[in-house]
Amino acid sequence: MKKVFLIFWMGLLCSTAYAQRDIKPFKAYLVNNEYEVYLRINFYDKNIKIPGQEIYGELPGYLGKQRHSFCWVMVEAEVIDDQKAKMTMINDFGSEDLEASLTKKNDSIYIFKQEKGSTVKIPKNGKWQKLPKTLEFKKR
Repeated sequence: MKKVFLIFWMGLLCSTAYAQRDIKPFKAYLVNNEYEVYLRINFYDKNIKIPGQEIYGELPGYLGKQRHSFCWVMVEAEVIDDQKAKMTMINDFGSEDLEASLTKKNDSIYIFKQEKGSTVKIPKNGKWQKLPKTLEFKKR
């Protein structure tokens, strides 16, 4: 009986250690309700497909607008460490591009910062709205 108990606890400890090692902060769905935008990202497997725009194939992610098909496509992404990643993005027309960073502030808050290039613009009420250079996203 002691042997079974010991094997059970060893297995539990090993699975817990494996689960903690598999945490991926840059595989997430992040939202900003103020501007009604979201980030769907997986900078590890780079296997995100944009609904209705599968022609782009698998990507590191995209910035989308709630209740709208417009997006900014992430064509490259690099995880710097557990707290920061960098990405290159283009709008879905391919006419503008930019470099940005994404920093994990805590378990649920991420900071998106436009570094170089074009300014992110999203459609709102038939016009283009510029997003602030720095934007806070919450993990969902």
